Amino acid sequence: MAQDAGWGGGPPYGGAPYGGPPGWGGWMPPPKPGVIPLAPLKLGDILGGAFSTMGRYWKQLFGVGVAVYGGALVVVGAAALIAYSAVSDHLDRVISLSADEDPSSKDLTPMLIALGAVWLVAMAAFMIGTAMMYAAVPAVLQEAVLGRPTTFSVIWRRAWARVPALIGTVILTALIAMIPVVLAVIGFFAFMIGAITLAHGSGTALWTSLGFLGALATAPLAAWLWVKFSLAPSAVVFEGQRPVAALRRSSQLVRGDWWRIFGISLLAFAMAAVANYIIQIPFSFLGLFSGIIGGSTLDDDPNPAAIVFAMSGYVVILVLGQLIGQLVSATFPQLVTGLLYVDRRMRAENLGPVLAEAAAVPPPQYGP
Repeated sequence: MAQDAGWGGGPPYGGAPYGGPPGWGGWMPPPKPGVIPLAPLKLGDILGGAFSTMGRYWKQLFGVGVAVYGGALVVVGAAALIAYSAVSDHLDRVISLSADEDPSSKDLTPMLIALGAVWLVAMAAFMIGTAMMYAAVPAVLQEAVLGRPTTFSVIWRRAWARVPALIGTVILTALIAMIPVVLAVIGFFAFMIGAITLAHGSGTALWTSLGFLGALATAPLAAWLWVKFSLAPSAVVFEGQRPVAALRRSSQLVRGDWWRIFGISLLAFAMAAVANYIIQIPFSFLGLFSGIIGGSTLDDDPNPAAIVFAMSGYVVILVLGQLIGQLVSATFPQLVTGLLYVDRRMRAENLGPVLAEAAAVPPPQYGP
C-alpha cells in the first residue's frame, strides 16, 4: 500500500493526479469509491458528500450522538436532582417569601453553590460529548471517502481513543474566541446594570463602550484564527496528532485558501442553524400544549415539586427537540470541515491517488 493510505500525515505523494488530460476517448473523471470523487472538490462535491455521509452512515453518526448527548443529559439531570434534594428546604423558604421580604444569605449561598456545581458538571459532560462527536465524524469520513462499511462499535472505539487529544484541541480552539466574547459580555452586563439602576455615570458608559468596542475590534482576529485552526480536529483523528501539533497542521493546510474555507464553513453552520430551527418548531408547539395541560392541574398554591412534575412533559419534549437539533448542528458542519480537510490534502499533497489505492480502485487510463 502506498504511503499515507492510512490517512496519516506525510510529504506530498509523487504520483500523477486524477482528473488528468483529455485523451482520444475524452476526459476521464476521477474515481469515486465513496461519497466524494478523489480529486480537488467543488462546493457541490463537499455539500453532496456531507449529505451522502449522513444518509449512508446515519446509524453510526446519530448513534454516537444520541449516546454521548443523551448520556450527558442523564448526568446533568442526576446532578440537578441531587442539588435540588440538597437545597430543597432553602428553595422552599425563598419561594414562600412575600414581595416585601428579602431572602437570607443562609438560603441564597447554598442555592448558588448547588447551581454552580450543576453548571460545572454540565460543562464537563457536554465538553466530553462535543469532543466525542468531533472524533466520531472524521472516523466515519475515513470509511465514507473510501466507500467502506463500518459499525457503531468500530467508530465508538476509534473516536473514544482520540477524545483526550480532542478535548485539548477544543479547549485551545475555544480560547481563540474567548477575548471578544468576554468583552461583549462585559459590555452587555455594564449596559444592563446601567439600565436597571438608571445609572448614567461615566463608569457605566466607559465599561459599556470598552466591552462592545473591544469585541468589535478583536472579532476579526478571532475569526481569522478560528478558520486557521478549524481543521485541527480532523488532523487529530486522521493523523493521530496531539493538540498543538494539530493546530500547526491545520495552519499549514489552510494557508493560501483561508477565504474559501471560511465561506464554506460559514455556509455549513448557517445551513445547520436553519435545520435546527425548523426541527425546533414542532417540538415547541407540542411542548407548549403539554405545558398548558400540566399547568391546568396545579392548585392555587403549588409547591416546587408539583410545579416540576406538572411541567415535566414540557421539559421532556423541549429537551428531545434540542437533542435532535443538536445532532444535526454537531454533525453536518463537522462533516463539511472534515471534507475540507480532505480537499486541502488532495490539492496540496495529491492525496487522491493514495486514497484510490487504499480503496482498491484501478488508476484511470488515458488515451483511445
